[in-house]
Amino acid sequence: MLREGFIAPGLPSSLLQGPDGGKMFGVLVVRQPDGTPGVLRAFSAMLAGRWDVPGFVPPVFNREARARVEPVADTTVKALLARAEAWSASEDLRRLREDDDARQSREATEREAMRLRHEARRRQRHERRAAILAMQEQTEAARAEALHALDQESRGDKAEKRRWDAAQEEARRLLAPARAKAERRVRALDRLRRIVSRGFMKQFHDTYAITNARGETRPLRSLYGGAEPPSGAGDCAGAKLLAYAFAHGLQPVALAEFWWGTPPASGGRIQGAFYPACRDKCGPLLPFMLDGLEVSAPRVFVPPPAPTPELSIVFEDAWLVVIDKPCGLLSVPGRDAALLDSVLTRLRARYPNATGPLLAHRLDLDTSGLLVAALDSRTHASLQRQFLHRDVDKRYVALIDGPVQADAGTITLPLRVDLDDRPRQIVDPVHGKPAVTDWEVLRREGTHTRVAFHPRTGRTHQLRVHAAHPLGLGAPIVGDPLYGHAGRRLHLHAETLSFVHPATGQRVSFTRAAPF
Repeated sequence: MLREGFIAPGLPSSLLQGPDGGKMFGVLVVRQPDGTPGVLRAFSAMLAGRWDVPGFVPPVFNREARARVEPVADTTVKALLARAEAWSASEDLRRLREDDDARQSREATEREAMRLRHEARRRQRHERRAAILAMQEQTEAARAEALHALDQESRGDKAEKRRWDAAQEEARRLLAPARAKAERRVRALDRLRRIVSRGFMKQFHDTYAITNARGETRPLRSLYGGAEPPSGAGDCAGAKLLAYAFAHGLQPVALAEFWWGTPPASGGRIQGAFYPACRDKCGPLLPFMLDGLEVSAPRVFVPPPAPTPELSIVFEDAWLVVIDKPCGLLSVPGRDAALLDSVLTRLRARYPNATGPLLAHRLDLDTSGLLVAALDSRTHASLQRQFLHRDVDKRYVALIDGPVQADAGTITLPLRVDLDDRPRQIVDPVHGKPAVTDWEVLRREGTHTRVAFHPRTGRTHQLRVHAAHPLGLGAPIVGDPLYGHAGRRLHLHAETLSFVHPATGQRVSFTRAAPF
């Protein structure tokens, strides 16, 4: 139905393309008591401000219990929020902030002007002192008197600063406490709202009784190890689907959850792609709900067969080696015994006398292209400094799964790991690390766009996220299983690498064309 343009009667799927973004949906294949198969559908939380939408399973909470809590909670929290907003926007607080900000600005300006003035006088006194001491015809009494006058000038500057500091302290005493008191009231109102909200949230959570496949029922809050469940716990699509199936005697067979609509602000979601259950809300919940069912074991990463038994050497000398890494080969070995094969493992076998960490940087498993490794510790340290100071030029080529409107640009989106879905990276303006990518369109190939990336930083999955995010290129790289749709391979290749050779001091450049 979503592909046909509607969610349910009267609800077009275009609702999911608006500023509020898309939503997770879930589908559960079930076996009915008579053995016939069936399909249940659910959405996470609310849809278009509604808990109930025809064709989708209902929420898990007890409606009567929630109806007793919700109106009171809504009225109380809104009233506290209105009080906080009213005081934050009040004329008294606005005037206090403006007056204190103006005082701080004047203080900073005057302090700097006085510092410059005193510094100039200090230099003049130093020059005059040198001239006085250099005069031969001057009597000792005259010289002492002249030096004393300079000392008096210095004391005068210090006295001026003390008087100025006292005046500023008095100005602060008159304004700063009043502002601080007003700001404390804003924080106190906000803190009160949060405390009251948490209290109501506990009452909301108490309206959820969770049943598992064995027919056992437990309060939602008891499933989170003594901690309070996060907001939205019990409202995910998977929890709704299982709760409905158990309540109606249906046997769950297969469950899948997918995203539809505009990606969230953090990125990490592509329309039509399937995603695992979230860890914070569903991690403690689903194991209990699934207890009593025969559940497939969690998928374990298994590397693809080694693309080739030999490394493709682009360049080597006594100090370093440049490799063309194939897609599907790890840069460094994993922790599991099945993940030992890697560029680093093969390098150590090829160069048994090499010292140091060898690899100066890494490429993702799915990314192909140029890597440089040092054969001794000193060379490695030199290369590392170049990477650290961004003196290494790197150019990647990617095939983008969609049109790219502009011809070139720069993407600045800070990144951090998604704590609920490692190793996926998300955009986070507050806690993310700076990530900057220059890019240019090389050519447009039907529904795809061939792009060159020039990363200024080297964050994990930087190019993949910057391509897929709506504020980046707005389309994932072809074949990206994390940020787009899986395919034969990830169409991302480190094509060019340029750096200063640590031993010769000459800049060297290497290129290997993309194999796609």
